[in-house]
This record gives sequence, C-alpha cells and structure tokens, in this order.
Amino acid sequence: MVWTDKQIGKHREVADILEGIVAEAFLFIAKEKTVTEKSVQKFILRKYSEYNLKSCMGLPIVAFNEHSAVPHYAIGKQPAVLKPNTLILIDIWARSKKKNYPYADITWMGYYGKTLPKKIQRAFDTVLKSRDAALGFIKNNLKKGILPEGRVVNEKANAIIRKAGYGKYILHSTGHSIGFRSPHGADKNINKKGDGPLKQNLGYTIEPGIYIPGEFGIRSEIDFYIDKKMKLHITTGLQKKMVFIR
Repeated sequence: MVWTDKQIGKHREVADILEGIVAEAFLFIAKEKTVTEKSVQKFILRKYSEYNLKSCMGLPIVAFNEHSAVPHYAIGKQPAVLKPNTLILIDIWARSKKKNYPYADITWMGYYGKTLPKKIQRAFDTVLKSRDAALGFIKNNLKKGILPEGRVVNEKANAIIRKAGYGKYILHSTGHSIGFRSPHGADKNINKKGDGPLKQNLGYTIEPGIYIPGEFGIRSEIDFYIDKKMKLHITTGLQKKMVFIR
C-alpha cells in the first residue's frame, strides 16, 4: 500500500520527533550521574508517551559497546552501565497513535569519551559511505527514469563494506519498506531477495551496518521515499559525524 500525501506528512512529522528524541537521549546520557542501557530506553519510552507515539516489534534499541554488534539487541537482566570510552547505538521507531499512519525508523551512533578509536572510526566512515552510495545509486537511476530493484541497491551498499574488508561482518540487510502496523512493511525489501523495483510514494529505510561480534557494531539508518516525479526525498537527518558525549 503506497502512501497518500497526508500519510507522507505524518511520517515526516514523526521522523522529526524521533530525531529530537535521539538528541534528547544523548543529552540525558551526558547529564545523568549513573546511566545504563535500560535507563536510556526508559527515557525514550517516556518521550513516546509524551509525544503520543505508538510502537511495536520490541522496545527501542539502546546498545553499549559489544552489545551494538547484535543487530536486534534486547537488553537483558543486567543492562550495561555507561563508563568512559563507550560506543552507543540508539535505534528507535514509532508512529502516530492515530490509525492508518506510517512509521518512521532511525538509528544514530554516539560515543562517550574524548577520542574515537581508529578501528571504530574506520568502520563508522565505511558505513556512512555505504549508506550514501546506496542513496546515490537510487538517485542516478531515477534521473534515467528507472526504479531500481531492492536487491541491486542492497548489493551496491554491501560492495562498499566488502571492499573495506568488512564483508563477513554484514549481518543485516540494507533496508526495508516501512509499514503502518509495524516499522517493517509488507512490500519487498532492500535485500538480496528484493527482486522487484522500489515503489513510488512508499517509505523505505537504508540502514547498512558492520557488526563485529564481541567488539562493536555500527549502523546508520535513514528513511526515504520516491515521489511520482521520480525524485528521491530523504525524510530523516543524515548522520555525518559521531555524536560525542563528554
């Protein structure tokens, strides 16, 4: 089901709210004396309630250090405690509580410390390059009047990661359609099985990642749609630098 103009507007509205919540979550981390993955998650859920948002498919993902290497990490009985030199992944998704409005879905990365380790910086830069390559490939095809297949966009993104030597750490697909009942829509996704062309007036995510088990994970997730005039619209912010919390 493609989106109406009103639904696109509501998606954009929620996307803006989610970006604000992520920014507030990083401020929360900076100000609190004791911070755990769970306390940040609870803060985000309070914000959902404040903004009258609804979410399903589990709780917001807040993952510190090696936990960020698990693509669908769920906080256990002993949440990690924030300490100096901690990598932070925040993945949140939600929609308006009103019926028939689509989700927005974003992931941002932060670091609690003064200097980002070179190994993390290189992986972070590679993920951003992968994300931008996928978006650039879509834009170039649209200029030619072509709606690219999801599997080809997936391959273009993954090629960047493989070239940088992280091929075995691709543990998640590049993106998915966005739904109404769930952040994951019913349409074909941007993965190796996505054998159909992307649809116009339908939201998708682009979220390449590198996940090194036992060490750390990096993901950058944005939302976009293609309008009826074959123009790509990115509806969320593009993270360009690590968010430092000091």
